[in-house]
Parts: sequence; C-alpha cells; structure tokens
Amino acid sequence: MRPISDLQRRVEPFQVISDYVPAGDQPEAIEEIVRRIEKGEQDIVLLGATGTGKSATTAWLIERLQRPTLVIAPNKTLAAQLVNEFRELMPNNAVEYFVSYYDYYQPEAYVPQTDTFIEKDSSVNDEVERLRHSATNSLLTRRDVIVVATVSCIYGLGTPQEYVDRMVRLKVGDEIDRNQLLRKFVDIQYKRNDMAFERGTFRVRGDTVEIIPMYEELALRIEMFGDEIERITTLHPLTGEIIRDETEMYVFPA
Repeated sequence: MRPISDLQRRVEPFQVISDYVPAGDQPEAIEEIVRRIEKGEQDIVLLGATGTGKSATTAWLIERLQRPTLVIAPNKTLAAQLVNEFRELMPNNAVEYFVSYYDYYQPEAYVPQTDTFIEKDSSVNDEVERLRHSATNSLLTRRDVIVVATVSCIYGLGTPQEYVDRMVRLKVGDEIDRNQLLRKFVDIQYKRNDMAFERGTFRVRGDTVEIIPMYEELALRIEMFGDEIERITTLHPLTGEIIRDETEMYVFPA
C-alpha cells in the first residue's frame, strides 16, 4: 500500500489576478469571515450579498485563507458560470468542475394503467466525465485547488487510498519492463488502441508508449531504452507537437 503522503503535491499560492480590488462592503465582509474561520467557526452565513460580486468576494476570501475550497452551486449552469469566473480571477490555480456526468437519466419505472415497465436509460457526457476525473486528479496532485460542484459531490468515488494504490508512477531513469508497464495500464482500465487514439486509451510503437489519461486533453509519451524510462513528454495527441518534458508523472485509474 502506497501512503498518500508519498505523492509530491504541487504547492502554489492562491492568487487573484485582477485589475479590481475589494470595494464597498466587500473588505469588511472578507475580514469578518477570515477572522471567524481562523477562530474555528464551522458555519458562517454571508447575508445580503445580492449584487455584491459573490464570485470576486469568494476568490479574494480564498486568496486570504490559502486553503483548498469546495464551492457548491444549486445547478450545473450556475456551477459552470462560477468555474469560468474563478478561472478568470485565478488563472494560475486549479479550478475544477465536478457535476453529474449524465446528460439524460431515466430511472426504472412502472406504469400500472398500461402494465408497462420502462427500463433505465441514460446518456453520459464524455467531457463532463473528463472534468470529474480532472477534479479528482488535481485534489491528489496539488494543493491550490478550488472545486465547484453540485450536490453530486456527496456521492463517493471511493477512498483516496484506493485511488492512489492503483496509480502508475512514471519517472525518468526508473526501470520497468515494457510489457509490465502495459499490463499496469490495462489493470487500471485503460485500453490498448493503436488506431483510434483517444482519452482512456494507450498505443505502442516499438519502445515508445503513448497514453491519454482520462482526466487530460493532452497525451503522455514514455520513451524506453531497454527497461529504463529514458524520456517522458507531454504532447498534443492529434498533431504530435511536444508541449513540454516531464521528469515524473502519475497516471490515475480510468
């Protein structure tokens, strides 16, 4: 079992980048909330906040507290709006979107008038599913995380320890048999597809293995020399353009 503390989490400060500064009632509200949170209070309500720039006030509050934050919105639309606003205000931090990945969900039903049984039906949005995986990945690999969610955040994805136990660690200079590496990817639900390279798949070209993690839009290329990982790069999956070199990466389950 690999301790969660073994993960090298990226530590960056929360930073609001904006031409605006707190004004009106905002400075007083921010100071009061910071004071009460630092005293250990659990339940704090900000009343009369209509039209006061709640997104900006919350961003400045997070910047003052320097703590990972969960923001719960009443629906997907408002959650998406908040994500966009937080990303504009805090472009250097991880702002993640965690909502139900169903575009449509019809539960099982029975209509007694017509003696009709309606089976369960659903449609999953692949992009929203990627964003859910991205949120989980960010929580495990960095501290400067803001997750904007709906009520779906109360449903568990499993324990963090289970997630970490199944991850694959890649580091330049480490030795691992190529076939063993491929088996590890299969064990965490990635599929080999040398033709249609898409999220959740990997492909093999000689001593080079490429994989697109479920939570990423970019691919990872692992170049082997014998049983040694010689180079790891992040690249665009369509053009093959190399974005940057990596020294260590984690691939989490699909």
